[in-house]
Amino acid sequence: MEFNPGIEEKRWKPEFEEELIEKWSNESWWKLDLKNKKIFVIDTPPPYPAPFWHIGAAISYSMQDMIARIKRMQGYTVLYPIGMDRNGIPIEMYVEKYENLDMWSTPREEFERLCKQHLDKWTTNTINIMKRLGLSGDYTEHYYETDSPSYRALTQKTFKILWEKGLIYEAERPNNWCPHCNTTIADAEVEYKEKQGEIYHIKFKVRETGKDLIIATTRPELLAGCKLVIVHPEDERYKELHGMHAVVPIYNTEVEIRPHREADPEFGTGAVMICSYGDSSDVRIFREQGLEPVKVIGTDNKLTEAAGKYKGLTPEEARREIVKDLEEQGLIVKREQLTQKIPIHDKCRTRIEIIPMREYYLKQVDFKDQLLEYASQILWHPERYRQHLENWINSVTIDWPISRRRYYGTEIPIWKCKKCGYIHIYEKDDYVKPWKQELKEKCPKCGSTDWEPEWRTLDTWMDSSITILYITKWLRDKEFFEKCFLNGEKLRPQGYEIIRTWLYYSLLRVGQLIGKRAFDHVFINGMGLDAKGRKMSKSLGNVLYPEELIEKYGADSLRMWIGLECGIGENYNISEEKIRGAQKFLVKLWNIARFISAFPLTDKVEELEELDKWILGELEELRKRVLKNYEEFDFHKAALDLRSFTWNIFASHYLELVKRRARMDGFNEKEARSAWYTLHKTLKTLLLLLAPIVPFITDKIWRQLYSKESIHKEPFPESVIETVTHRDITEKITEFNSRVWNTKKEKGIKFYEPIQGIEIPEELRIFEKDIRATHRLE
Repeated sequence: MEFNPGIEEKRWKPEFEEELIEKWSNESWWKLDLKNKKIFVIDTPPPYPAPFWHIGAAISYSMQDMIARIKRMQGYTVLYPIGMDRNGIPIEMYVEKYENLDMWSTPREEFERLCKQHLDKWTTNTINIMKRLGLSGDYTEHYYETDSPSYRALTQKTFKILWEKGLIYEAERPNNWCPHCNTTIADAEVEYKEKQGEIYHIKFKVRETGKDLIIATTRPELLAGCKLVIVHPEDERYKELHGMHAVVPIYNTEVEIRPHREADPEFGTGAVMICSYGDSSDVRIFREQGLEPVKVIGTDNKLTEAAGKYKGLTPEEARREIVKDLEEQGLIVKREQLTQKIPIHDKCRTRIEIIPMREYYLKQVDFKDQLLEYASQILWHPERYRQHLENWINSVTIDWPISRRRYYGTEIPIWKCKKCGYIHIYEKDDYVKPWKQELKEKCPKCGSTDWEPEWRTLDTWMDSSITILYITKWLRDKEFFEKCFLNGEKLRPQGYEIIRTWLYYSLLRVGQLIGKRAFDHVFINGMGLDAKGRKMSKSLGNVLYPEELIEKYGADSLRMWIGLECGIGENYNISEEKIRGAQKFLVKLWNIARFISAFPLTDKVEELEELDKWILGELEELRKRVLKNYEEFDFHKAALDLRSFTWNIFASHYLELVKRRARMDGFNEKEARSAWYTLHKTLKTLLLLLAPIVPFITDKIWRQLYSKESIHKEPFPESVIETVTHRDITEKITEFNSRVWNTKKEKGIKFYEPIQGIEIPEELRIFEKDIRATHRLE
């Protein structure tokens, strides 16, 4: 009998992947089937389209796809929509730079057209990369874009609902202001960077005693806004000053000296000036003490009339001038260098200021207990990130400013009566642009028809926080929403860096709108670093792009590397060398499949040989471990286990021991049939277990050997053997084989040549015929 490989191609090629992408697009195994009562919903993070997709994004989305494939093989139908996040500052900044224009000087319609034009081009590129990675999401029926009329209409609808519930209100309050983007931003959009600065020890006068009071500050340009001086109540140096008044230099205003526990006796001189506004603690103390703020810095990032002769200077310019004047008057005792943590806008990296602004706010402080309860009910993967969300919830002290002074976003659906201030909310369910649409109705309060349309947009997190409601068709398809949201199992996969934004805001908004917890599971992925552990950036020249890696090694090589290297929630080092190493596993798997394809597919045997019982027992234990890991979305442990078994046990030892029997070289057909059955059983099981991680190569082999249908229509394998035997023998088999091969090498005997003088250990005698045939023992 001749044994020729059924798989003709000698090596695995990345080009095979592109052929399969085309096949998958015409198949239905990835589509949502509402007849299946087990529905799993993945609220995939809609990526922001960009000219180039970062390798870290490709990795995190591949992880999400692995989960989708796992759930399908567990018997679920999966709602896995692909969406694009297309609102906000990133595209506005790009258009200004690329088109060499200023947003405020460009007609709004023209600016929006340019934004959409670039987004459309990038979106096509991003989707192509996602498909090339093998992401089995829905790019058609359930695909969405957050700047589409239907999506923005839903965001506006939620604004109306929450306004009517009394959860949205308008007020003037101190806000984080980005002078570069000219807009208010929320606390969650503020990051901190270290910067070298100076602290100035300045002389104030105590009115009642005439003595000097030295106050240390990093922001002398805010002296005009000083309304209070605080000292720690137990600081002995200042107890006699409680209730007295300090005279602010340059401006000669008088402010009270009050005891307050926020004053740190160890920082500076222990006496602190409270101004409007140096930082969030100033805001808090102003509110707590009932102080009247002075607007020192304007929205143009220049000092206002309140600053006197320093009006029109930027904060940095004013600081230099005020310090110069203080020094000329002998009012600076000393200057010290220090490292400061400067608040910056996470989008443009510009230093923010805190400025009183009239904005719209969404209540959030009142919902902290409910959010903490949601956090405790969610299943976290991994568990430790629960604390990150709880810490953020506990840190929230003010309501969320949701209005933004930008163009490319969802407009606030409001007109305000110019005569009496009455606010009219858009009543219909379609998308509206108030700045573009005239309101002809009479004001129900005063009868005027003179309306001021709202030109501002909503914070983009107001859009992104309702993705789970949009994809489950809330308010659009009652039956679909019931099946997918109310009765489905819902997952939010995301990075840890947006726990305080996307996850937090989603839980808040969904809870406020429908009184339900948004998710059953949260899966957190880590951040990609370079091989040296550094963050990837263009300035360091260490950025890798997924397209280039896929072109070189194929998507499955990248995905296998992800499985092997990326633990749940752990940062990972991206190394092209290791991706190349992962490709070697695919080569090995292809070679194994090619070897096995030479033998007849055998579905049943009357009796298994002992060696076959051993490997199937090992396979069964592997199957149990892998499926347990998949239950926990831990494809990392599964990948390590699968590679170790496939390469180190199955290929290196079992295949070598069974080759001659499979080829009927000194063995009868009954013995060979046991080998054929075991080879195919093991390969089929390995392909099924590997399919979520490396979907291309497993599907290619499966279609060539076992079915005309895709492997991705299959469930995970059932038990491969009823009784697991010889479990304690694996190490002894591998040790014995290695000893024989090493002995032959030392003696210059070729692998296929006979050798004398080697005894088979007693515990391995049950495999004696296979062992003797393999090693040519005499």
